[in-house]
Amino acid sequence: MTPRLNAAIEYGPLAVFLIAYALGNRYLEDTGAILAATAAIMVATVIALSVAWIVQRRVPKVPLISGVLLMVFGGLTLWLQDPVFIKMKPTILYLLFSAVLLGGMAMRRPLLKPLLSSAWQLDDAGWNKLTIRFGLFFIALAGLNELVWRTQTTDFWVTYKVFGTMGLILVFTMTQVGMIGRHQINTEGESSDGPD
Repeated sequence: MTPRLNAAIEYGPLAVFLIAYALGNRYLEDTGAILAATAAIMVATVIALSVAWIVQRRVPKVPLISGVLLMVFGGLTLWLQDPVFIKMKPTILYLLFSAVLLGGMAMRRPLLKPLLSSAWQLDDAGWNKLTIRFGLFFIALAGLNELVWRTQTTDFWVTYKVFGTMGLILVFTMTQVGMIGRHQINTEGESSDGPD
């Protein structure tokens, strides 16, 4: 897929969620807005995953897992008319990611390597460190999501979900650039290992 199409599949449903929530806030009460946004992101996610399948005959694992959880928690939100379920979905997703990454490390398998090896060529120590750090980071994201939705307004949570989480992931990834550089494998197959 082209980078634009890939970005549209990955972030398009989030944009639809934000727009639907903003429109819902204009015409509906608070609960109605989040229910409308939930329905919209569910439809947008099905469309995005379908486009991924049509274009490349496969669906990327992370959007697929997120999509399945969205259908479960979004479905519960709409069925029970209770936005708590859609607010809990990111927490469950981050804890699942963390469990997979840290569980893989417990079995001595850095599972970020098959996911990100096309972007980075690291030595084993680098993949181990990056996997552990991302596993712990996802635990922190899960705790932060719980804190935000339990203590803040729905408006604040929606803004945090769409912009805050992406910003935190970007900032965290940037903090790993130094370590990634030190463990990058050069053309001779050697890494420039140094203190992290």
